[in-house]
Amino acid sequence: MIELWHCPDARSFRPLWALEELGLEYELHLLPFPPRVREPGYLEVNPLGTIPAMKDGDTFMTESAAIVQYLATRYGPSELAVGVDDPAYGAWLNWLHFGEATLTFPQTLVLRYRQFEPGKAEVVADDYAQWFLSRLRHVDRALQKGDWLCAGRFTAADISVGYALLLARQLKLDAKFSPAILGYWERLSSRPAFRAAKAAQKMDLSEALSS
Repeated sequence: MIELWHCPDARSFRPLWALEELGLEYELHLLPFPPRVREPGYLEVNPLGTIPAMKDGDTFMTESAAIVQYLATRYGPSELAVGVDDPAYGAWLNWLHFGEATLTFPQTLVLRYRQFEPGKAEVVADDYAQWFLSRLRHVDRALQKGDWLCAGRFTAADISVGYALLLARQLKLDAKFSPAILGYWERLSSRPAFRAAKAAQKMDLSEALSS
């Protein structure tokens, strides 16, 4: 059975959501955040101490977007994936990794300097919040063409970018979402698999940080 190590609303939410979309059986290991500090035994699973970690038989992975890609293709055929012969294949891959590399990265700096080390580098947090919002305009432009990012349907790319919107809400960056982004968020967060993933983690990020 697939095993996923997860902290509430952390990057591991991407593969958790994908597992629910695919209807796969999995064992979820819920950890406090950050696990390398609050759950030292986790280092035996993932020496990096980062979240997520996933085991599927002999396969072990730690990158959230890559895990989503793995699940969508390994357990296909699935509407979450876009085939290599599909004209939207390149766009699918690009959005899948854009969600992590371009959108989530600056948010991690906001999380660090507003939640874990407040008062230390507020200017850095503000700068990276603006960085995130400026990159989010690329998503806004894409949504002018349809409800989803590529291939004319919901795919794993929307899971990747959708997680960045979830984190943005936790960081209180959603006040500057455009109408198109707000509508996109409503479509994402109303999906049954999204709601199932939220229920499986039992709490959100703010509750996890205060526990």
